[in-house]
Amino acid sequence: MRTRRLRTGVELTEIGLGTAQFGNLFRETTDEASADAYTAALEAGIRYVDTAPHYGLGLSERRLGDILQRTGTRSAVAVSSKVGRLLVDSPETAGRQDDEGFAVPATVRRVRDFGRSGILRSVETSLARLGTDYLDIVYLHDPDEHWEAASTTGVDALVELRDQGVVRAIGAGMNQAAMLAEFVRRTDVDVVMAAGRLTLLDQSATEELLPLAVERGVGVVAAAPYNSGLLSRDVVPANAHFDYAEAPPAMVERARRIAEVCARHGVPLPAAAVQYPLRFPAVVSVVAGARVASQVRSTTERAAVDIPPALWDELDAEGLAPRGA
Repeated sequence: MRTRRLRTGVELTEIGLGTAQFGNLFRETTDEASADAYTAALEAGIRYVDTAPHYGLGLSERRLGDILQRTGTRSAVAVSSKVGRLLVDSPETAGRQDDEGFAVPATVRRVRDFGRSGILRSVETSLARLGTDYLDIVYLHDPDEHWEAASTTGVDALVELRDQGVVRAIGAGMNQAAMLAEFVRRTDVDVVMAAGRLTLLDQSATEELLPLAVERGVGVVAAAPYNSGLLSRDVVPANAHFDYAEAPPAMVERARRIAEVCARHGVPLPAAAVQYPLRFPAVVSVVAGARVASQVRSTTERAAVDIPPALWDELDAEGLAPRGA
């Protein structure tokens, strides 16, 4: 699998593995299923894995750490995690289930903290859960309501860790493009992760973020290429999801128009969805989540589909998606 390099030297495969499902996103999964998904990723050539403390209240990091230790493959993969949601013991909620989408007991709670001490503590505990002494990338995680702290003390703390060699590259990861563009414009980040904002359905990252990223030499990781499932099947169902909620009818209709264009060129819609972000020079990887090995294999197979340039030309001409490079 081809790779692309950040300005700090971190090398990422063009397809990355997202591990929110390793943290029991929406429903329980097993250690074995997560291990099989990771093995399938390695077999397919994937060498970039993304996780976060938020995913399953640390479960995703612990599972990934166990897999890395058991397989002895830490040095073979780039690993990214995130800061901004510090996990704090919460005995008063231990008998309940997590209320942010993960099927895990709420033995700890998330505390938003983009201050220096909170970030240092978060990285320290992530390193322990992952069983490693360094992280390839650390992102400020969803600092939407915390711009002031995240862009000052947050970035400064990550720069400190980067200077120490504990972290090899730093950035921010969000479900919006506008604030990511501000991070690129105003701070010393190396990479940003834009979730769902550079897809066949939403190209808001192209307006400001991508040009700035190219200008400043900042890499862009495009996550969630299927937009929560709306682009994950050749035939778009009426009850599909977009951005973690039921898709509006207008968005379903737009996805169906894109699917029709793909069909005219003999290309599966999900294949076009996976490959589309990689057409932009700033993009260094497309990260797709997976719960089981078959999902990993389907994504990597889609990434290898031969797509004729005429498909991108027609999508552009129809005003559905700019063709990119």
